[in-house]
Amino acid sequence: MSRSGAVAAMPIGDGSRRRLLRGVAGACTLALAGCGRRDERTLRFWAMGREGEVVGELHSDFARERPGFTVRVEQLPWSAAHEKLLTAFAGDATPDVAQLGNTWIAEFAALNALLPLRPWLDADRSIDAADYFEGIWRTNEVDGTLVGLPWYVDTRLLFYRRDLFMRAGVDAMPDTWAGFTRALDALQRAGTLHPLLLPVSEYEPLLALALQQDEPLLRDGARFGNFRGAGFRRALGFYMERFARGHAPSTTGGDIANLWQEFGRGTFATFISGPWNIGELDRRLPAGLRDSWSTATLPGPGGPGASTAGGSSLVIFRRSPRQADAMRLLSYLSRPEVQLRFYALTGDMPPRRSAWRAAPLAGDTRARAFATQLERAKPSPAVPEWERIAQEMQLVATRAVAERWSVEQAAAAIDARVDGFLAKRRWMLARAARSGGA
Repeated sequence: MSRSGAVAAMPIGDGSRRRLLRGVAGACTLALAGCGRRDERTLRFWAMGREGEVVGELHSDFARERPGFTVRVEQLPWSAAHEKLLTAFAGDATPDVAQLGNTWIAEFAALNALLPLRPWLDADRSIDAADYFEGIWRTNEVDGTLVGLPWYVDTRLLFYRRDLFMRAGVDAMPDTWAGFTRALDALQRAGTLHPLLLPVSEYEPLLALALQQDEPLLRDGARFGNFRGAGFRRALGFYMERFARGHAPSTTGGDIANLWQEFGRGTFATFISGPWNIGELDRRLPAGLRDSWSTATLPGPGGPGASTAGGSSLVIFRRSPRQADAMRLLSYLSRPEVQLRFYALTGDMPPRRSAWRAAPLAGDTRARAFATQLERAKPSPAVPEWERIAQEMQLVATRAVAERWSVEQAAAAIDARVDGFLAKRRWMLARAARSGGA
């Protein structure tokens, strides 16, 4: 899951980073340090949002398997979680286990805050990497080291009005960019003025198009941006063309008063979103429209396309004095049957393929498209600066659409800004290389 507000962190020494954060954290650090006293029979688990509200319901069975141990869940709002985790790290007050949005993984790995999990997994045969969607699993690997386990997954695909597509003469969602363009043209001719909702404030659709290219988004060991490359320019061109041809209106998500209501009215025929909207559409659309919509994987340049690899992961902090019990908790929460219970409580989709082969997901036709899309999910670059880069990419793209920039002009602007964000990373990596060669 992508969350805003992450600060850039570099692969520098634990002690240097900690001293810097202590200077920022101040009195809050002292307050959290007081909370860091450990009960030898209690695991501290920090979880965010809705997940933090319900995960306690899963722990009773774990407690029965581990007599004498309890799990104390501390719920954090997403808006404050990142800063609280950094402050806890600075004050030696990190929990044993925490939920991290997978775009935060690289930052906390760079701080050397997370426990490498491979040695534990080698001894725990119940967690099989081959049972996980590959792109989601890779979001937990930083420089070849596994530091987290996927807890739930998110990717983006198309929600569409089957009845409107059929009325336009399109019987099935095309799986190529060219076919999708023809379908949008047909929808316009059939009376849907702007058939695609593509809010310019959301970076995930453009990121998904970029991930469909063969070229990486960062080059030279993630030291520089690669947004001037042919692959990203191709993705950006397809994105900007949707606005130029009127397929999508130049709008932000906030300009749509009620997405579900306007979708039901036929104001637009398709939009790109995540799994939570399955439930939202079922609840919000009139009964007569509940069978009129479906989901479909994203089209790609020459066939079925890739999409984003989002979600949240479970990590163990290095300073946990109960690492073995923390790993047992991760193992328990990773069981397919427990993931299905979690799905029933939250609607969060499980990262293990075996969970998708069981009820209720096995028989859910709308969810099935997500399983197919997850097989083609690709992780974003595993650098601490990524959230800032993704947001800046979208800010430039938004301006390019509004001011009708050329693709080359927009790509060059993104590349220049990203290179600026990565300047400190280049300096730190160069310093590390010099130190290693000394």
